[in-house]
Amino acid sequence: MTTLLAFLFTLAILIIFHEFGHYWVARRAGVKVLRFSVGFGQVIAKRTDRHGTEWALSAIPLGGYVKMLDERESEVPAGQLDQAFNRKSLGARAAIVAAGPLANFLLAILLFWSLFLIGVPILKPIIGEPTTGSPAQLAGIRGGETITRVSGEPVESWQDLHWLTLKQVLRGDTLRIESVDRRGSITEHTLAVPTLNAELEQAPLKALGLVRYLPPLDPVLGQLSPDGVATKAGMRAGDRIVAIDGITMATWEQVVDIVRRSPERPLRLSVVQAGQTREVTLIPAAARDGQIEIGRIGAGPHIDPALLAELHGTASYGPLEAMSRALSRTWELSAFSLEMLGRMITGQASLKNLSGPLTIADYAGQSAQSGVASFIAFLALVSVSLGVLNLLPVPLLDGGHLLYYFAEFLTGRPVSERIQEIGQKIGMGLLGLLMFFALFNDLNRLIFQ
Repeated sequence: MTTLLAFLFTLAILIIFHEFGHYWVARRAGVKVLRFSVGFGQVIAKRTDRHGTEWALSAIPLGGYVKMLDERESEVPAGQLDQAFNRKSLGARAAIVAAGPLANFLLAILLFWSLFLIGVPILKPIIGEPTTGSPAQLAGIRGGETITRVSGEPVESWQDLHWLTLKQVLRGDTLRIESVDRRGSITEHTLAVPTLNAELEQAPLKALGLVRYLPPLDPVLGQLSPDGVATKAGMRAGDRIVAIDGITMATWEQVVDIVRRSPERPLRLSVVQAGQTREVTLIPAAARDGQIEIGRIGAGPHIDPALLAELHGTASYGPLEAMSRALSRTWELSAFSLEMLGRMITGQASLKNLSGPLTIADYAGQSAQSGVASFIAFLALVSVSLGVLNLLPVPLLDGGHLLYYFAEFLTGRPVSERIQEIGQKIGMGLLGLLMFFALFNDLNRLIFQ
């Protein structure tokens, strides 16, 4: 229910903001707006305002539209010809069409600004021990170091580290990482970036061996999955695992290592539960982690909040600095989205990076459960993506109409209806193909991950 409500709220906010951009500029340009609809298809609720605009809620919530007075769609009374969209100047029509995507960018800027103003929860960029044989280990990075720069750009949080690393990896650049160890010594490491693949695109830090630092944890159970292997075996939160198959367990990491290496293989656990030692036999369930099979028992460690307090922080800024960062973040995300689309079209990036409504709904639910700041950041990210998508020069999208207007500007006459008709068919085909790949990726993630 949380996922569904978060998804519907996300759609409502993005659609209303986008369509209101078209509506507001159309009204400023003197165009009569006949209908403002959230959703497509059958109208399920509506009201008409004093300007004659029908405000409607339609049955299919995956989009919306603003219907304007236009001689190409229906007969226009002589007294209203000056309010028809098609009678307006080229500049006015282009402004009305561009206003939708620009409204999405404006929404993203406002959301990011509010985040930077009130404070963004951050995870400090402290590195755990790199995975064996990884580029990070080979470059000499050691656990406990704090990353301060990536290829010359400052790093303030784990989120910054992920973003900057992803940008450098996709560009095929050598990764230069500057870090500070516990003694305050500054070191620059040069990482050899592997050949670009799906894993590197989707989880660059993990692929490079850069993992988050966690303080040593006792082998004590914390949160358990209700239908997990551990719960079914009678284990409870607070249980201490003292041995597995006769091997003494001193840390949670030892427990994880053995469980991961034992999918569908019986394990004998010595467990202290409510002061009593008991023997438990369980069989870790098999799961996929990339290309390998691992074991899982549906249990996490007990973590003392005081241990993690020093790893977290809050980044907040004054109004002007917050706005500067909001503008910069929106621009960077827009440019990055275009770059990724270009790479996917040319085959330089995997089509697995495409996400559809199912993944968006999943992320909406996860971010809503993580807190207000996470949900606001998610809304801003999707708003940028929607703005970029709508500006693509594909017929049926706002960018396609702007392409027609650019051609009209060059030739001095509107694009013929025949060409527009052909363009619509091409646009429908391209968008249908895009949706197919996005839904395929969604289902693949849900079924196989």
